[in-house]
Amino acid sequence: MSREKAIVLGVDLGTSRFKAAIFDRHGAQRGLGRRDLAPDRGDGQRCELPVDRFWRTLSEAIKEAMTCAGANAGDLAAVAYASQANSFLLLDETYRPLTSILLWPDRRVPKPPPAMRALWARPDFLKVTGLGAEAGTEFAAAKILWFQDRHPRLWRQARYVMTLSDYLVHSLSARRVGDAGTASLLGMLDARNLAWWPTALELLHLDAERLSQPLRPGSVAGAITAEGAARVGLAEGALLAVGNLDHYLAALGAGLDRLAPLSESTGTVTAVVRSCTEICPATGVCFGPAFEPGRYDQLLYSENSAAVLAWYRERFAPELTFEELLEMAGRIETAEAPVALPNADRYPDREGFQGRREDMGHGHYVRAILNSTAASLAELVERASAVAFPRSVLATGGGARSDLWLQTYADHLGCDVLRATTEEPACRGAAMLAARATGWFDNLSQAADAWCRAGRRFSPARAK
Repeated sequence: MSREKAIVLGVDLGTSRFKAAIFDRHGAQRGLGRRDLAPDRGDGQRCELPVDRFWRTLSEAIKEAMTCAGANAGDLAAVAYASQANSFLLLDETYRPLTSILLWPDRRVPKPPPAMRALWARPDFLKVTGLGAEAGTEFAAAKILWFQDRHPRLWRQARYVMTLSDYLVHSLSARRVGDAGTASLLGMLDARNLAWWPTALELLHLDAERLSQPLRPGSVAGAITAEGAARVGLAEGALLAVGNLDHYLAALGAGLDRLAPLSESTGTVTAVVRSCTEICPATGVCFGPAFEPGRYDQLLYSENSAAVLAWYRERFAPELTFEELLEMAGRIETAEAPVALPNADRYPDREGFQGRREDMGHGHYVRAILNSTAASLAELVERASAVAFPRSVLATGGGARSDLWLQTYADHLGCDVLRATTEEPACRGAAMLAARATGWFDNLSQAADAWCRAGRRFSPARAK
């Protein structure tokens, strides 16, 4: 008699760290593994992850999670992932990588190429793609055109272009498929039809045969092959479900729509996610296919984020931990702090802080950063709340670990802020996809009812 497969694995392919978490049928997290990424930065503009380092980092995170859970590879029923977007690599006709993985923060291209600007400027671009972000060099399209122009011989060798998550899926399952969620952020996808947009491909000098087939997020890609299992220390035969953008999976894992209509994430960017039934094209708003037909994920984001706090610490207080800085900020009243302009890290020295005085210490400036990110979040929530301002918002991301930050958010928003009950909601969201794929639940609503509970509630201390 075969042993019951009693666990699922959720993997979060984040920008700064890979995480892997094991969950049982009841939604209890049994094991967690984390590994920081160490990309090669070259001249400071590049940001590449060698392929062997990708596999080593991922397999170490998975091994740590499995060891922590006291589980064997044969116990695993299914796997799914949450992923960053616009990170990619080139492969030849035998699927041999020709490049490292170019991570989305790579800025080797000084400005968007003309073909990319022409695509983004089309009057039907927003309507078809749902991508309301400005053309920027963080997009894969900019670097694909750069390869065509600067390295034509390498480009001719390249048979396939795979995003980070496409490459993971193909390597584990031998199927050239990916998820339409992260694909929707490439600027090449017809988001309503889950198909590559011919007009975009023509402008970018691509053909669909170079790209992986986009599937609805949560779809089963197939079973993990023997070769795929060997790459990451898993067992052959476990199911692999395609995932979605990390922000969307974090919202799912935190209990979006079950516990609150909006989810926020404070990390590399400050982001707001909600679920909706139609694409309403708008600048600054991104839409992607959701887990169920007829539904879409909506994403709004600001670069005024936890990255500003990381900059402040690195620039002015490297001897202090984030926890120590936040403790200092907790002793400062809002009125005593200077005003941090959005993206204060882009100004020389402390010139992004208005009303600064010589007697101000780290606590004053960190309090100002918290207030500034809270103001940016309030603007995002206002834009996302088409009908009525929400009574509660779910909090995920690194900022959710700080009581002070969440209380600051509640005060600025004038509504309750609910902390997710797991530190890694994107892993739990991915694991929920895996649990549905293996038949533990008929749908994700059942999974959310069984696995998602409200964490600590932060209520506004004063009226908005």
